[in-house]
Amino acid sequence: MSNLKALPGQLVALLATAAKGLFPGYFAVVMATGATSIASSLLGYRYIALFLLIANCLAYLLLCVLTLVRVIRFPRSIVNDMVDHARGPGFFTLVAGTCILGSQFQVLLDWSGVAIAFWWAGLALWSIIMYLFFIAVTTRREKPALDAGINGAWLLASVSTQSLAVLTALVPWSGPEDLRLFLGLCMFMIGCMLYLAIITLIFYRLTFLRLSAETLSPPYWINMGAVAIATLAGSTLIIRGEQGNLLADFLPFLRGFTLFFWSVASWWIPLLIGLTLWRHLIQRHRLSYDPQLWSVVFPLAMYTTGTTRLVEALDLNFLLVIPGVTIWLAWGTWIITSAGMWYHFSDLTRRRMDF
Repeated sequence: MSNLKALPGQLVALLATAAKGLFPGYFAVVMATGATSIASSLLGYRYIALFLLIANCLAYLLLCVLTLVRVIRFPRSIVNDMVDHARGPGFFTLVAGTCILGSQFQVLLDWSGVAIAFWWAGLALWSIIMYLFFIAVTTRREKPALDAGINGAWLLASVSTQSLAVLTALVPWSGPEDLRLFLGLCMFMIGCMLYLAIITLIFYRLTFLRLSAETLSPPYWINMGAVAIATLAGSTLIIRGEQGNLLADFLPFLRGFTLFFWSVASWWIPLLIGLTLWRHLIQRHRLSYDPQLWSVVFPLAMYTTGTTRLVEALDLNFLLVIPGVTIWLAWGTWIITSAGMWYHFSDLTRRRMDF
């Protein structure tokens, strides 16, 4: 009986502890689940897509509650993470997760009102996080060396921008359509700029500085995921431009640049697989659950989605065999990572409740 009376207090303490130590990049769960859901829908697996939509809504709600508690009760930890070169980029997952969930509602259910609400939220979050982060790391007095300060998570700045470009092109607009599509095109270009600037530093870090199994973390898979979502954004804009509007004049540029990004995403896959095998098979790095593992699920799902849209945009039907294979990889990694997450949470909860 006494244990039952103490249960509410234990749950509140557990919630506060989870909020205080919340990894800034945990909204990658929403990104990965949303991308997998949209890929499933585009390939005709509607029931799987709807199941993932429900799961994503629950995950997004829980993470929003934890984030709100963290902002109110532990603002100092938020500030410390924001100015941290390694953890700070994780905040961009909040933007990308919001926009991808909005795209889910538009693509799966055609709930334009809900999608527009997520668009406004995504635009506000993008405006705040984008400039707060870059101002914070730019003005910081003591800065880490390149090998310690940069990793694939920095490309989340590009991913969040491209996710906003996708949602901008998808949602209906009450004002002039050209204004909406112009904004989507600008977001696409900003996302491309961020990728090209950041990937140069990452490529230099990978090839010219010492790399250990510990530093070769899962976020390096975003090297591929960032160009996969750029492919999706470009393909979505191409499809909209072919309907006759402002984008019609930019179609040659969009077709070439979109195919360029898809080619780069495809190039990254064998390299990342090889580096992952080197990390775990040759270097014997122990594989255990880490929230950063969602950074592997998201690129695989987004590559599937981007390729499917590319086929539609450029009429490249012979490429359809690729998403038919990669969707199974996305499902498999999502299931394994989800199982690892729930086992990790249940074990952590049991320990704290026993304590």
